[in-house]
Amino acid sequence: MPKVISFDMDGTLVDPEFTDWVWLHGIPKLYAQKEGLSFEEAKARVVEEYQKVGEGAVEWYDIKYWFRYFQLDQTWKTLMEGYANKISAYEDACHLLERLKERYPLILTSNAGREFIEIEMEVTGMGKYFTRIFSATSDFGVVKKTAHFYQGVCEILGVEAREIIHVGDHYEFDYLVPRSLGIQAFYLDRSGKQNGDSVLSDLRDLEKKIEPSFRNGIVHNIGNLFTNQKKEE
Repeated sequence: MPKVISFDMDGTLVDPEFTDWVWLHGIPKLYAQKEGLSFEEAKARVVEEYQKVGEGAVEWYDIKYWFRYFQLDQTWKTLMEGYANKISAYEDACHLLERLKERYPLILTSNAGREFIEIEMEVTGMGKYFTRIFSATSDFGVVKKTAHFYQGVCEILGVEAREIIHVGDHYEFDYLVPRSLGIQAFYLDRSGKQNGDSVLSDLRDLEKKIEPSFRNGIVHNIGNLFTNQKKEE
């Protein structure tokens, strides 16, 4: 039986609209003000600089790096707070986490930087559900949730890969990669186009996948697995 259930964040628990607003509206707007450009001119230049760095570099995901790079006057935290109203949790996510929290230790494993994770967890109120939070970019210095990332999470928690369930909306990094290590992964496809035993169209379907645990009233107790492990800030 699983000892831990892991969830991806953007696209799984939280609508990814917020990150788009920060990267493609907030930063270009500040750059436009600084350089005296139109928004469209500034956005074109900013996106061009993003592309020069590329998705394969950790800097791509580091908002502090880009504020230094563009020498923006406002702080990254103020910018994020200005778009906090764009943060919204999926209804099925809140429902599921509330039901699971008493039965399993829940962890968050995201590719997002900690700056994004912290504000999204605070605004949605989801932070209370998670015993540990892991950021691939901030904590492990990898740009995607690679095998190295999942192995590191297992080592920190002191569990075997087969003792973890992971749920996420990226087919490769939330499904294929963890499955290659023996993690029981479920692919969340909100479009409903995919189907199969390991595919979810709604997060509430996860309960049905692990129904034997609930039917038998099993509540997992893994002792002091997380005791004295400080929750990431």
